Amino acid sequence: MTTNKIILPGGAGLVGQNLVARLKAKGYSNIVVLDKHRANIDILKNVQPDIAVEFADLSERGDWQRHFENADVVVMLQAQIGGNDYQEFVRNNVISTQLILETIKHYKVPHLVHISSSVVQSMANDFYTKTKTEQERIVLESGVSCPVLRPTLMFGWFDRKHLGWLSRFMKKMPIFPIPGDGRYMRQPLYVGDFCNIIISCIENKVTNGIYNISGLEKVDYIDIIREIKKATRVRTVITKIPYFLFYTLLWIWGVFDKNPPFTTQQLAALIAKDEFEVIDWPGIFGITPTPFSSAIHETFCDAEYSQIKLDF
Repeated sequence: MTTNKIILPGGAGLVGQNLVARLKAKGYSNIVVLDKHRANIDILKNVQPDIAVEFADLSERGDWQRHFENADVVVMLQAQIGGNDYQEFVRNNVISTQLILETIKHYKVPHLVHISSSVVQSMANDFYTKTKTEQERIVLESGVSCPVLRPTLMFGWFDRKHLGWLSRFMKKMPIFPIPGDGRYMRQPLYVGDFCNIIISCIENKVTNGIYNISGLEKVDYIDIIREIKKATRVRTVITKIPYFLFYTLLWIWGVFDKNPPFTTQQLAALIAKDEFEVIDWPGIFGITPTPFSSAIHETFCDAEYSQIKLDF
């Protein structure tokens, strides 16, 4: 069992919940998660009762900063992913990053792993893309040496958005709508593989480099939906509808839901013709990649974690 102290700002989200499970499986026990999503904090405390989990608004100075004393590594995970309030993206993606970097410098934490996003190279122009791009710039100009990991769309255990939400929508609705022809190429990344990359950075003390971590398989959106349907064995009928109608329905949803699971901005990002660089991350980080179909099966059929979903 290793005694290295690992701090996970934003660690109650998708990557954090999966990372904690995999760190513990490798013998790490001194883990501190700082997050402000109370429902997901409660889920993490219930699933992993033997680690330190604390409520913290990372966009404001506070008692949470004391945890960085004597820390060995910080994995910066906090991110505002969805929503319609731009200031929430600024607070959670930009201001929080400035404070965390300030705290790392104050306590002289020797190792940082920054989780950026592939969207910094995207043609999309939404709130998430703008603030994640600014976040990465701040990290790179901070003087704190660290590897910067840019994952593409991720899926896996605990998924509250993206594929997890799609699978739950399938179970509830007799018809599953697809915008347009559904032939929007994605490069989905299994979060289990991504967590193993983070652990490799920690264990091998990777201190620099920008790494575009894309899914190795190119899969169209409609084929992702079909694979989920196969794994979950639901009977919903997959139906293509015109893009404009799909957009209008999402817009109406957003009027009545302040935090919708899928927004018109995300729809625009879906159809953007992005193709992200594929590097040899299995070789660079010593990781054996999980085939897409196997990863989908693990995501939705795992006995221990697949039935646990995070809150929006």
